[in-house]
Amino acid sequence: MMLLVTSRLPSPWGTYSISAFGLEGDRFPHIVLHRGIEDALVSGAPVPVRIHSECMTGDVFASQRCDCGEQLHHALDHFKRHGGMLIYLRQEGRGIGLVEKLRAYNLQDEGLNTYEANAAMGHGEDDRQYTDAVDILAHYKVGSVRLLTNNPLKGKALKAAGVNVVERIPLVGTENAENAEYLKAKKEITGHLF
Repeated sequence: MMLLVTSRLPSPWGTYSISAFGLEGDRFPHIVLHRGIEDALVSGAPVPVRIHSECMTGDVFASQRCDCGEQLHHALDHFKRHGGMLIYLRQEGRGIGLVEKLRAYNLQDEGLNTYEANAAMGHGEDDRQYTDAVDILAHYKVGSVRLLTNNPLKGKALKAAGVNVVERIPLVGTENAENAEYLKAKKEITGHLF
């Protein structure tokens, strides 16, 4: 994996540097947005970081079945005020892809929770990997982070790779009738901290 290109991205959350990481010719690379982290990179101070796995339904279409899009926007709002880095990993549906995720939605409508639905289709409960995020942090020479997450597995993965997680900053979304069972499963099965 390598840095493919960097450009400027003005947004409602400020102007970012946007970079694509992947293999040459990769049509769906990982994306990194960052702003206001230059001093931290020089001093070695912890950088606010959000590792966000792609969720087309939540991030793009504002699905109320999850809290992904809301977490993404909360992170960008945090970075607007404090600076930080978003690592947007292309691992839709906990690593099973969009088509399988939509099939899992159908199983959830039949009564399975999000993890049971993935397992019923022959996938792991959560097939995501964070090695590419660790490689991206290494590219920027970020060794210490303030991690914006509710998922304890992300912090464990970074710590196991030698990244110092000095703080976990929660991203609290809105519970509604569509995502209540989803949030409950995340809390009870994988220990998400809300």
